[in-house]
Amino acid sequence: MRLAVKASNSKPLIFFFSGTLFYPVQVILIAQDDFMLPFRLIDRVKFIVERQLVKGAGFQLLVVGLFIALISLIGGLLVIMPAADEFEDAGSAIWWAFLRLTDPGYLGDDVGTWQRIVSTLLTISGYVVFMGTLVAILTRWLIAKMAELERGLTPVTLKNHLVVLGWTAQTPPLVAELFGSTGRMRRFLEKHDTQKLRLVVLAEEAGAGQLHELRNEPGVGDRSREVILRSGSPIQPEALQRVACLDAAAVIVPSHGHGAGSFVTPDVETVKALLSIAAQARDFGSSLPFVVAEIQDMRKLPVIQRAYPGSVEVVAGDATISRLMVQNVLHPHLSEVYNELLTAGEGNEIFVRGGETAEGLTVSELAAQRPQAIVLGLLHPTDSQRWRIDMPAPANAVIHREDRVVLLAREYEHTGNDSKAEPLAMFERAEPSAVVAAQGRAHRVLVLGWNRRVPSLAAEFASYPGRQFHLDLVSVIPLAERERELRRHGVELAGVNGRLLEADYMIEDDLRKLDPATYDTVMLLSSDRIGSDEEADARAMVGYLQLEDILSESVRRPQVILELSDPDNRQLLYGHQSEMLISPMILSHVLAQVALRRELRVVLDELFTVNGAEFQFRDPNDYPLPASTNFQVLEKIVAARGEVALGLYRARPDDRGRHIMMNPPRRQYLDIQEHDRLLVMCRT
Repeated sequence: MRLAVKASNSKPLIFFFSGTLFYPVQVILIAQDDFMLPFRLIDRVKFIVERQLVKGAGFQLLVVGLFIALISLIGGLLVIMPAADEFEDAGSAIWWAFLRLTDPGYLGDDVGTWQRIVSTLLTISGYVVFMGTLVAILTRWLIAKMAELERGLTPVTLKNHLVVLGWTAQTPPLVAELFGSTGRMRRFLEKHDTQKLRLVVLAEEAGAGQLHELRNEPGVGDRSREVILRSGSPIQPEALQRVACLDAAAVIVPSHGHGAGSFVTPDVETVKALLSIAAQARDFGSSLPFVVAEIQDMRKLPVIQRAYPGSVEVVAGDATISRLMVQNVLHPHLSEVYNELLTAGEGNEIFVRGGETAEGLTVSELAAQRPQAIVLGLLHPTDSQRWRIDMPAPANAVIHREDRVVLLAREYEHTGNDSKAEPLAMFERAEPSAVVAAQGRAHRVLVLGWNRRVPSLAAEFASYPGRQFHLDLVSVIPLAERERELRRHGVELAGVNGRLLEADYMIEDDLRKLDPATYDTVMLLSSDRIGSDEEADARAMVGYLQLEDILSESVRRPQVILELSDPDNRQLLYGHQSEMLISPMILSHVLAQVALRRELRVVLDELFTVNGAEFQFRDPNDYPLPASTNFQVLEKIVAARGEVALGLYRARPDDRGRHIMMNPPRRQYLDIQEHDRLLVMCRT
């Protein structure tokens, strides 16, 4: 069969050829506009139905209800017309149709072919519309509602709780610190007239991932269920309302990491969050909560104070880590002291107690009544609402009610008065005298890697005018970019005889050319310009292992300091020969403990900055120690020089690989061996 088209009188003809015959058929073409009206009406109905369905489950159920009513009406009319005598009125017929639509059990009660046909159709429609659609709508609504609740968008209705604004690598160890501070937390809760710690954490996208991470964090475990997660950003005012910042006892604002070149720096986010909290307090006429904020650039401190008129303690994250690193360069092996004092777990901590707990006592009398603690010093209030630091404090200094007592102990309970404990013999401490650092040759430091802390690290080296350094900064980042960043922070490398070198320590030839064995200290920094903390630490650890291979070929071995960003990696280099600092864990401890006791920030600034109290290692031969001595005797001898004995550094590690023995029992014999060192606190 063939087909041909021919126009005839402006009307097309179609000729069908079949064999030798053809059949002309005239085709009538209808304009498209002739069909537009019914299609537009159908589209209009579809549009109206769609707009109702997207309004939510309530409107969806309303639409389904209308369909059920329409089907019942049609079904009732279909059965009432041929069998009007079987129904009293139209309403009875519609009710009959509705019962068949909603309950298949009525199907066997019908008589007559027509009724059974209509009843079967109604029952099938009921399965589809009434049961299927209704269950689908309710199930989707329930799933959506559960997903919305899991996202943490519901505002909390709590008071005197703790709020952490932001999820970073510091958040899990910070939560562990708060849960682990039992005694200090108990005092904090009593102060705010509450009985249980309630912790709310604001994350960009709260979900099961954060709960799983908390559950795997040592010190948290099953207590992760006590943490309330809420979604949002600290720079969003509605997110701050979601976590009830204005009703919180304390708000912790950790610093967020940002990629290089980002215009929204972590400090900008912190200032914006503080401005939002202050604005909400003005709008609601509420008092401002106590805030502990971490910033990276200490030059932003005046901005923080202008942005937030309430009580605020500012922790300089970058400066804190830089101070610890430089202190560790000056006093090798001090990292183990930091890791004990400034991380959660076993060991000693620094506590600050109110003067009312020892009012009227002298420092010597207080030390005798605290046999399981070491009195480090006193804080005296000043007219400018600041603290005058007295560390170490004279033995005859009298403690007043408004003072604060700084102690070192394993447990918070050890810093209180224990009537059952046997008091110690009192001893006199000489007037503390400053120890002048011995001048010597310049200390050569090789810094491998680059992160945002390098400018503050260089500035911290330069803050020791009595010391000479040669600082070589090595990175793959172009020299111009690093010079620009140093200038932006106002750092001059000339003060530390610094040089910027361009090399990749991951390449063995580049690392060998640097000749790391000729330096006194080699520092490997975890980069903040790589995708994640895990990737940055992987690069730092591989570089460390490569460095160890090169150093093993040399007779002389420098001090090696390794910085990590992810706390989960702290166990990967077990038995390493380097000194390790895990920045998030240290900063988490500082933020958590300052939130519970704000005076602690003053103590930490005193201990870890130049020209103040300082932890140092000393040669036991410098003291008139007897052949056999216990810690109580050591305390008395060290106090005669105006210093505070803290413990002992063992040249040989114990079974757990630890060298530091801090705050041992007073009557325990120390058995000091060759190359052991005394750990003391003195003034420099």
